[in-house]
Amino acid sequence: MDNNSAPQRHPSKRQAILATALELFVSQGFHGSSTAQIARQAGVATGTLFHHFASKEVLMNELFLSIKQEFAEDILLALQQIEQGAGNKQPQSLKAAAHTLWSRAIDWAIANPIKQRFFLIYSMSPELSLAVREHAMHSILGFISNLLTQGQHNGEIAPFPIALMLENCNGQYLASISFFTDHPQLGQDSDYRAASFELFWRSIKA
Repeated sequence: MDNNSAPQRHPSKRQAILATALELFVSQGFHGSSTAQIARQAGVATGTLFHHFASKEVLMNELFLSIKQEFAEDILLALQQIEQGAGNKQPQSLKAAAHTLWSRAIDWAIANPIKQRFFLIYSMSPELSLAVREHAMHSILGFISNLLTQGQHNGEIAPFPIALMLENCNGQYLASISFFTDHPQLGQDSDYRAASFELFWRSIKA
């Protein structure tokens, strides 16, 4: 045994519960997954689950927000990397920025199929509270709202209500990802990916 090897890190009980809930909510549905089953498969006591999450509904909401936060951080990082790489060069156009975000979002979905399936199933589900959906849309993904507002100010984006446009953007993304989920061989096809972005862009441009 190598005494110098680093100790293995184990996920926290909270993270284990979230990961197990994700798998079960996707494979069995929200109502088909009991808190007892989630706790058992996560390797924790049922009381431990309720220590972290007051109810199954709270667990669902927290799971959605945690995945949405991960998603937002990943696609925003792509945009920041391009901006930093540009240095003193002229900043990319709004359409180019939107394309960067869109491409990274598609990549994230392909790399995280279970999490993306969760979004497809539950993004508009009554099991998810309206307050949680709005927090995800307007706070966690607030930079998208900022880009839309910027685009409206400079005439690149259609002058529709931002809240409605955010829902449209989300719907366009989910539709594209649903297609690529059903046809995984096309997820890396440059023509289909370019078409998915153009359909999205045409729905919001001025």
